[in-house]
Amino acid sequence: MIFEHGTFFEKLGEKIGFIFSYFLFTTILYFILGILHRLPVFWSYFHMMGVTLILLFIGIGVKRLLR
Repeated sequence: MIFEHGTFFEKLGEKIGFIFSYFLFTTILYFILGILHRLPVFWSYFHMMGVTLILLFIGIGVKRLLR
């Protein structure tokens, strides 16, 4: 079977997978740090999403810098 690359559904799947992975990583990181009591008292899940987003932008910047 021959599959076409770069179709709408392939791009949509990549974006949905990226968003799912982002939330999964954020959730796991939040629970691990919560269990180990390493989170500041005032932090919520949304604070952890911001930290993960900063890490994401750093990773994208490093990737572009090395390209």
